[in-house]
Amino acid sequence: MPGASGRVLVVDDNKVIRQLIRVNLELEGIEVVTAADGAECLEVVHQVQPDLVTLDVVMPRLDGLGTAARLRADPRTRDLPLVIVSACNQCEVESGLEAGVDAFLAKPFEPGELVRLVRQLIVGRRGDGADRLGRVRGPGDAEPAAGHAGG
Repeated sequence: MPGASGRVLVVDDNKVIRQLIRVNLELEGIEVVTAADGAECLEVVHQVQPDLVTLDVVMPRLDGLGTAARLRADPRTRDLPLVIVSACNQCEVESGLEAGVDAFLAKPFEPGELVRLVRQLIVGRRGDGADRLGRVRGPGDAEPAAGHAGG
């Protein structure tokens, strides 16, 4: 698929999740760089220059929502597509939207859905960018985090 390649910065404190995301994206020709938390993400994002960042919500040092807010406040990363990959509750979804997150993918996620979402946002950033802020939710999320009471 043209435009499907790119570089993604995967930020999650769970090594297994980072590896799962890495493998699925690399199988599709997408380069992956990882960070263990939001603070590490902010340390490497300008060196890595990713086309997209995935963020877990709950992480040590700096959580995903705080990281998203800082990325949006920086002129160099203001337009970088941000995807929350987490078991989000309604409050986190609302906070994410306020922080400028582009999409949400609920854990557990289908690898194919992850790849489709990453491709969509990378191509949108490079190409026409029409409605890049369209909210994408994980499987089973008809409404933002409807029925998810934590966990």
